[in-house]
Amino acid sequence: MKKNFLTVAAMAVVAFFVSVEIAKAADITFSGQVRTRWEVAEHIGNGGVAGANNANGPGMNNQPDDFIMQSTRLAAKANINDTTSAFIQMQSSRTWGDTNSSAAGGGSGNSSGAANNTDSSVGLHQAYFTIKNFMNLPMGWDAKVGRQEIKLDAWRLFGNTIWTTGMQTHDAIRLTHKHDNLTASLMYILRSEDGRKNDQNDDNDWDVYAAHVNMKGVLGGQFSGYYVYSDNGCGTGVVASSTSNVAGCSTLSNNFHTIGGRQAGTIFGLKYRAELYYQFGDAMGIAQSTGGTDHPDLATGQEVDREAYMYGVRLTKAFNNVTYKPALTLWYDYLSGTSDDDLKNGKWGSFDTLYDTGHKYYGLQDLFLGIGSGGPKGTQGLGLQDAAIKLKMNPVAGWTLKVDYHWFMTAEGASNTIVSDASGAVTSGDDGFLGNELDITAVNKWNANTKVMIGYSNFNAGQTFRRIRNATTGANDANWAYVQFDVKF
Repeated sequence: MKKNFLTVAAMAVVAFFVSVEIAKAADITFSGQVRTRWEVAEHIGNGGVAGANNANGPGMNNQPDDFIMQSTRLAAKANINDTTSAFIQMQSSRTWGDTNSSAAGGGSGNSSGAANNTDSSVGLHQAYFTIKNFMNLPMGWDAKVGRQEIKLDAWRLFGNTIWTTGMQTHDAIRLTHKHDNLTASLMYILRSEDGRKNDQNDDNDWDVYAAHVNMKGVLGGQFSGYYVYSDNGCGTGVVASSTSNVAGCSTLSNNFHTIGGRQAGTIFGLKYRAELYYQFGDAMGIAQSTGGTDHPDLATGQEVDREAYMYGVRLTKAFNNVTYKPALTLWYDYLSGTSDDDLKNGKWGSFDTLYDTGHKYYGLQDLFLGIGSGGPKGTQGLGLQDAAIKLKMNPVAGWTLKVDYHWFMTAEGASNTIVSDASGAVTSGDDGFLGNELDITAVNKWNANTKVMIGYSNFNAGQTFRRIRNATTGANDANWAYVQFDVKF
């Protein structure tokens, strides 16, 4: 047995060095990442909040849960020739001690917004090829085809989610043109494919088309413009049919457009960011699924137009000549919502954040994801106002300290019948205050490959938040702490 073991070990060592030499000869490079995070939280599970959809609700029963999560990625890039390369990245996303091996979890990559922390066996996170000067198109366009992360600007509309161990990817075709200070991208994303056999007319397919332009050198920074069309394949009045060989639409039409722009840079010693986006199109599907008994005046099959918007501003002043080099940021985001009167008049006003990285914007406890969905993990369609003040400094060599304070409000009045307590009674007189959140983060870049992050957050829930989450008992505070090690190679 010992001899056999030594033989296998020797063969493994030889195979490793042989593969390295082959990789060098074939111009193949390998990379990887191991990210391990310990968390203790009071907002995991229902946490005293009634309802199955409140996994991100605060732990109002003061019963914390601690666990360790790990994400492991291994990647290989092959330069095939001067114009063509290929990239493959495998991923495993797991919670220590959890033996769940569901193929539907984070390890599989989960395209187009489905990133999560669900345990999974090893799966494909990214797999794409790139071709320079694709098909000799006019002006010269590079192509990236396959499963890929899409991160644009500061990840307001397209990001990889950062915090979830199974970061989101997209099955997409992306064409990119660069010229001087201009970068333009055209993208096609297949968010959902219902299958050829059961959906011969693509009624349930979900396609996304996007165009993005970035111009540097504008007002001390850069300007980005967006156009996104989301087509869920459902036309007005198209419904599923059990008697047809075509499945039909599982939902009514949610096809809509997003246009807007973002300007960011530095001027007069101030870092700034300003952005504005507008959405229009259909919202029958989301209005009907969200309405129900909460909106008795919304008739079945009623056409609902989407008219939503969001804007955000930020100003940052850095004091580099002061001890600890502090930087102070003032921050405000507004995401429109939907009122009862809106729906009575056939309007859906809740802004859809598309494929954003909400963890960067709406508090680190991630209590306000899916804001435009109308669901309980957002704000029940009432929109969001986020006013924040942020402080960043370097108190100790190698360490960066960040302190953020958020003040959350709804965009629409909380008298909206969406907001009800556990008994279903309609509230009135709530001020729309959702809560405030304190986020403290310390980051140390141990070396070029290793980063350590330590954090603590406290969320104090307001009455409107408690009613949205049907919380009738327990404390108002949710606490969360973590330590994360991130090693890249």
